[in-house]
Amino acid sequence: MNLVASYKNWRKFRETYNELSRLSSRELADLGIHRGEIERVAKQAVGY
Repeated sequence: MNLVASYKNWRKFRETYNELSRLSSRELADLGIHRGEIERVAKQAVGY
């Protein structure tokens, strides 16, 4: 994977991670996500 694609993936991961982290526990539960799963979900969104 080239440097530009790697950076874009990292940015998408951080953006997803930060957005999910800003949600309340109730909002995360509505999505079926526990707070401890945020990193996994963000990585999954990028394809890691």
